[in-house]
Amino acid sequence: MVNKEAADRTNGRGYLRIATEEAFAPASLLQTYLKLANEPGCDDPGFKSLWGFYAASPSARAQFIMNGLADLGAQRLAHMDAAGIDHQIIALTSPGVQVFDAPTGTSLAIEANDILADAVRAHPDRYTGMVAVAPQDPASAVKEMERGVRKLGFKAVILNGHTRGEYHDDPKFWPLFEAAEALDTPIYLHPNAPPKQMIEPFLEAGLDGAVYGFGVDTGLHMLRIICAGVFDRFPKLQFIIGHAGEALPFWLYRLDYMHAATLKSNRYPFMKQLAHPISHYLRNNIYITNSGVAWQPAIEFCQKIIGPERVMYAMDYPYQYVLDEVRLCDEMTIPSEHKKQFFQTNAERVFKLAL
Repeated sequence: MVNKEAADRTNGRGYLRIATEEAFAPASLLQTYLKLANEPGCDDPGFKSLWGFYAASPSARAQFIMNGLADLGAQRLAHMDAAGIDHQIIALTSPGVQVFDAPTGTSLAIEANDILADAVRAHPDRYTGMVAVAPQDPASAVKEMERGVRKLGFKAVILNGHTRGEYHDDPKFWPLFEAAEALDTPIYLHPNAPPKQMIEPFLEAGLDGAVYGFGVDTGLHMLRIICAGVFDRFPKLQFIIGHAGEALPFWLYRLDYMHAATLKSNRYPFMKQLAHPISHYLRNNIYITNSGVAWQPAIEFCQKIIGPERVMYAMDYPYQYVLDEVRLCDEMTIPSEHKKQFFQTNAERVFKLAL
């Protein structure tokens, strides 16, 4: 039974709504994106396609997104109140600082983290932060991760996809995983546009962004991390992926079968024998949010496949701000205990919240 104090906070729903993949970016960084996207030497077609458009377009959608990203005050809070969102877990938007050279990325990460920390201090009951890092310089990234967690009070690390075309299964990035495990801090693997070596077919069809390319690239990235043996080396490390698991739960049977079959065939000498099937890591080392997927069949499937204790709510603000989608999630016909886990208690546990 929900006590009176909890009922007052939840308007009788029985749960708080905690949104776990919500984006921001300082206005100065957005202008830097636009400048970089227009430079003749920029050789990242995904970045140019995404930020060359959004940072300059007068369209209503682009302007809403740009304004929403830059605002950590009254406008964001008003949008949260209108949607009934009690708390946001906020991270620097993709590609974060991972598109820059190492010194620039490190400096911009520190600046962005300080701005977000100020907003969290101003609204501790409404905001929680994730620490942005520049993996281009792993040692500096670890240092900033430690500052973000220990000094700024952030509760997760954001990795915005590949770093300048490199995926983080490369062992040179593993110090970040070692540090996250030691800090007992999850890593949110957020999408980025596919890198230049694979994006062209997506661009040709207008499918490079959130419509499809983001999910393909992030699912690939997560699989590369699993198959490289990262979780065998760091068994307590926890990742979070969004958008109903970037399709991985729906592929899980085939992933287990074909990974095992490929190993038996000795087709790729570099492939590693893992301690467990791929499904084990998805159920023990990875949390899923539904960000942008307000659809009961997908949410319920993820809960059944990896467990209701590993699926969390997210809105994907400001990229997908649809008030009716909150109602759709509220009205899901799933067990009430699973709904409370989805909206509230899983996030409280994963991000160590005391709301």
